[in-house]
Amino acid sequence: MGLFKSKGVVYKPVKDVNLGPDSTEFYLQANVKAPRMTGILVKIFTWFLESRIFGALLLHILKGNNLIYKLITDAELEESPLYVPLHHFEDHKEQEVKCLDSALTPPEQVQLAIDCLPTSSETALNGKKPSFCRWTIMDYSKAYNSGDTTPLMVAERFIEAVDESSKPPLKMGFFINYNADDILRQANESTLRYQKGEPISVLDGVLVAIKDEIDCLPYPTTGGTKWLHKQRPCTDDACCVKRLRLCGAILVGKTNMHELGAGTSGINPNYGATRNPYDTNRIAGGSSSGSAAVVSAGLCPVALGVDGGGSVRMPAALCGVVGLKPTFNRIPHSGVIPLNWTVGMVGILAGTVEDALITYAAISGEIPSHQPSSMPTKINLPLLPLTKSISDIKLAKYGKWFDDCSDEVRICCSHALSKLHDHYGWKTVDVTLPEIEVMRLAHYLTIASECSTSLDPFREKHFAESGWDVRVALSIYGAFNSKEYIKAQKIRNRQLQFHNKIFAEADVIVSPTTGVTAYPIQDDALKTGELDYINGAALIRYSIAGNFLGLPAVTVAVGYDKLGLPIGLQFIGRPWAEATLIHLAFAMQAICLSEYRKPPIFYDLLRRDSIDSGISEGSMHKP
Repeated sequence: MGLFKSKGVVYKPVKDVNLGPDSTEFYLQANVKAPRMTGILVKIFTWFLESRIFGALLLHILKGNNLIYKLITDAELEESPLYVPLHHFEDHKEQEVKCLDSALTPPEQVQLAIDCLPTSSETALNGKKPSFCRWTIMDYSKAYNSGDTTPLMVAERFIEAVDESSKPPLKMGFFINYNADDILRQANESTLRYQKGEPISVLDGVLVAIKDEIDCLPYPTTGGTKWLHKQRPCTDDACCVKRLRLCGAILVGKTNMHELGAGTSGINPNYGATRNPYDTNRIAGGSSSGSAAVVSAGLCPVALGVDGGGSVRMPAALCGVVGLKPTFNRIPHSGVIPLNWTVGMVGILAGTVEDALITYAAISGEIPSHQPSSMPTKINLPLLPLTKSISDIKLAKYGKWFDDCSDEVRICCSHALSKLHDHYGWKTVDVTLPEIEVMRLAHYLTIASECSTSLDPFREKHFAESGWDVRVALSIYGAFNSKEYIKAQKIRNRQLQFHNKIFAEADVIVSPTTGVTAYPIQDDALKTGELDYINGAALIRYSIAGNFLGLPAVTVAVGYDKLGLPIGLQFIGRPWAEATLIHLAFAMQAICLSEYRKPPIFYDLLRRDSIDSGISEGSMHKP
C-alpha cells in the first residue's frame, strides 16, 4: 500500500539507452490508482486530505501507489537538473518557408502569413468538395470587404447565439464572461474602418475568444475560480491580446476553463461544464475547454488557450479543431496567470490550419524591450501552396506508445498516417522513447509544485472557495518536497536528451493526441466536479513532451469514432520548427478535409439571412 519506503529505480546513463526499434526498454503503462469520485464521496475525501491527522498518511499512500517514490523520489540518476526548457536557437533549414522580419508590426506579420496561404482551401487532396468546413478568417474578411455583411451584423448574431447557447436546453457553458456592449463597440469601430476602405488587417472584425487565464480588458481574469480576480486584478491586456487588438480583431470575452487548469474535463462547478458541440452529453476537454468548444461550434474561427499539460491540444482533438502549442517562449507569457511558468504556453485553437497560421503570425515574437540576447528573433512561416513539394520528411513513431489508446483511436490514427505516407511519400521511422510514464509523473510533480507555489499566498483565505475536485488537486499539489522537484528536473534533462537524439534521426514525432475520445459528463459531477485520474491520464498521455520539454506540437482532426466523436493526430517538433509542423498539419488536413463532419451544435454567423439555429441540420454553404 505504499506505507514503507520502496527501492528506487536506478536509471542507466542516457548514452547506454537504446532508442532504436530493437530496444529492450520496457514500456510502462500509466499506473493510475485512484477511483473516480464525485458528490458526497469527493467531499469526504477532501475532508480527509485536508485534515492534519489523516492528510499526510493519505498523501503518502497515494504517492506510493502511483509509483512517485519508486520512479522519482528514491530514484538514482546522474543527469543534472534542467529547471526551464529554454532552447538555444538552431536553424533547422526548414523547407518551403518564409522568414518574418523581427521589425514587422503584428498587422504586417499577418499580411506575410496571408502571402503564405493557398489560393483555395476548399478542395480536399482527393479532389472532393468537403461537405462541411468552418468559416475562416479569410471568409470573414472577404464578406466584410464585399459588403455582404459587416462586423456589426456578425457581432449581433454572435451575441444572440451565445445567449441561446447558455440557456436550457443547451447550457453549453462556452463563456465565463462576455460583454455585449463592449463587443458591439469594437464591431462598430471595425465596421466604420471597412466603410472607409481602411481595415487594419484580415483579422479586422474577426471574432476571437480568450481563455479566462489570459488578461483581456474589460474583463476580470478568474482562472475559472470565484475568487482569484479579487486578489489579482486585471489592469491591462496580455501581450498576445494586445497584438490581436492591434490587428483589429474583436475580442468577444473570456471562455470557460477547468478551474485553475487543475483538470482535463472542463467540468467547472463555478461556471458550468463546457459541453462538446459533437455531443452535448460529453466533455469538451480541458483546461482550455471553452476556447475549443466555441471554435468547434462556429462562434469564432480562432480562440486563445493556455497549454500547461496538453490543455490546448486535448480539447482541440476532442472537439475536432486544430490546436497549436508553439515552442516554449515563442509567444510572450506576459499577462497570463502565472500558474505553471516552466511548462505553460499560450496556444491557438482554430477551425483550420490556415487560421492557426495567421494567428500564430499575429502573436509570435518576443517583446522588444524584454528580448534577451540569447533568444532568437527568427520566425519561419510555412509556404502552404508548396507543402506537397516537401521531400524526405521522417516521422518518428514509438509503436508501443502510439498503440496505448482505445482501438478506435489507434485504428483511425494509423489509417491517417498511412494516407500521409501514400500521398506525400514521407517515411515513418520506428523508434523507442523510454520512460514515458516517468516523464508524465515528473511533469505532474513539476506543474503541481509550480501551481502550489503560485497560489500559496491565497491558501488560507480562498482554497475553501474552490470546487471540491480542485481542493483535492491543490492538496496533492502541495505534497511534493524540494528533493522530489529537483529529481523531476533531472528527469526533464534526461528526457530532453532522449528527444534530441530522436530528432537527430527524424523531423517530427507522431502520435494520437489523446488516448480516448470525449467521455460522458455525469450529472453527479456538475456541482462538485469529479476526480477521474484514469481518464485524465488517458487524455494527457501524448501531451507531456510538448510542455515538459518546451517542444512545439500541433493536433489536427483525422476522423471520428463509432459515436461520431472527433479523433486527433499530433505532430511534435524540434524547438523553433513550428513551420514544419504547420506544413504537416496542413497536409493531413487536406487528406481528411472531405470527411469532416458538422457538429450538431453549430452557429453559422455568415449566413445572409437570420442566424442559423444552434441545433444544426445539413451542411454549411459558403457565400
